[in-house]
Amino acid sequence: MDFTEVELNADDAAFQRELRSFLSELVTDEVIQHDRQTGDNFHEGVHLALGARGYLEQEFNTGTLAGFSRVRRRIWDLERRRAHVPWVTWGTTTMVAKAVAAFGKPELVDEVMPRVFDGTARMCLGYTEPEGGSDVATCKTRAVQDGDHWVINGSKMFTTGAHNCQYVFLLTNSDPDAPKHKALSMFLVPLDLPGIEIQGIRTVDGDRTNIVYYTDVRVPEKYLLGEANGGWTVLRGPLDAEHGAAPTVADGLSDVSIMAHQAGVMAAAVDAVAARVGQVDAAGKRMVDDGAVAYRLGRSAARLEASLSTPSIFGRVAQAQTMRDIAPDLMDLAGAASVLSVDSDGAADNGASEYAFRFAPLFGIYGGTLEVFRNMIAQHVLGLGKPNYSPPR
Repeated sequence: MDFTEVELNADDAAFQRELRSFLSELVTDEVIQHDRQTGDNFHEGVHLALGARGYLEQEFNTGTLAGFSRVRRRIWDLERRRAHVPWVTWGTTTMVAKAVAAFGKPELVDEVMPRVFDGTARMCLGYTEPEGGSDVATCKTRAVQDGDHWVINGSKMFTTGAHNCQYVFLLTNSDPDAPKHKALSMFLVPLDLPGIEIQGIRTVDGDRTNIVYYTDVRVPEKYLLGEANGGWTVLRGPLDAEHGAAPTVADGLSDVSIMAHQAGVMAAAVDAVAARVGQVDAAGKRMVDDGAVAYRLGRSAARLEASLSTPSIFGRVAQAQTMRDIAPDLMDLAGAASVLSVDSDGAADNGASEYAFRFAPLFGIYGGTLEVFRNMIAQHVLGLGKPNYSPPR
């Protein structure tokens, strides 16, 4: 691993200062409080301001004349994380927009892409079904062609951001008699069409996701992405990006692994607890001077650093598992007041370890469960073949 420090030239350093100043004014305490209260991880005013500034388009086109350079892209990623910019909806939008640009009909691309860049068009993922689990190819949501329209019926679970989006990247079954990977069609469905109902669901960490129902939704042909029954080809790119299986640029400026930014929750908790146990009490003592406390804190910090340095889909597993393992230790070290949530009066570490504890199970589910990722590693990296779940004879 290359730990060489990147020296910024004058223009890039100026860009960093300008961006940091802009984000500090844009992401106010009210924005952060709104995010905590709604669980949306999205703020329309912030998103539109980033679009108007050209940042969304430049991120999307990184590495081209119309986008960020690789160094500026890294500055952009780090600064928006430091500013706590609500970001999940843009993450799903970029994955879908790349599929639209690659597989959409010209009139659809012209309709959607300029609005993606100015922030007025956002996109969410319509994969998982209430009874489907992690194997999205077992899709039961039906799409039936009717002239120049498709009629869609079914439901999707965990459609995060649907209530703030204009389109859903919808996986459907368009040929129930075909093998499952050849029965799929992908649509970019406008969420304002008649027959679509969005219901909110709150998760244990306070986030909001949605279940979305589709009842006789008539979707014009132009919203079909790629070919009918060729949806798996359209879906593979966004799935690989979400799983961290897509190749990264070998310049050391990308995250080491997919979803590493979410491990920041764990890093914040370690820092907060370390600060607490290092405080001197009225008797002139520090908790960290107790060997057991120092050992447990040191073990947590070491596991954090090891997981953050683990690449690719291996890092996805290491970070989520580490958060699950060390969050209880961190709460225990912080004391009884660590059960109080963020910004609560008397919270031991301003709720950092409590939030990490609640977030840890979800971190191991978003984008695919840890079991799915471990199977991917076993099959595609170690060559162990597919697991056999049939009952014993």
